[in-house]
Amino acid sequence: MKYLLSLTALALIIFACSSKLTEQEYYNKAKEAYSAQKFDIAVNNFKAIAENYQQGKHHSESLFMLGFIYANDLKNLDEAKKYYTEFVTKYPKHDLADDAKYEIETLGKDINELPIFQNATADSVVETPAN
Repeated sequence: MKYLLSLTALALIIFACSSKLTEQEYYNKAKEAYSAQKFDIAVNNFKAIAENYQQGKHHSESLFMLGFIYANDLKNLDEAKKYYTEFVTKYPKHDLADDAKYEIETLGKDINELPIFQNATADSVVETPAN
């Protein structure tokens, strides 16, 4: 009898550990972790959506956020490029597609190298008249 109870308890533990969350649960955990600056936890939850819910409503945002977190918070540009590229490939007409393309083009560049700031600097230069 004791053996049967132990076996049942073990089976319940294995089942509990192997069950996956719903897409919405992963999404909520990812957003909560990101807000708390727990980037590794956010990444793990966004990855779970990307891998397990490829037709889900949060799949596109998860790919984008993976690129964003890797680029801006974890400073892993190779991973950032991987997820941004996957996002653009799968969702070329998404509202964030242009943002992802821009991120890919500017990954690793110094802020002074970015076109938006180069134009702003040139426009803000004011010549002073010679006395």
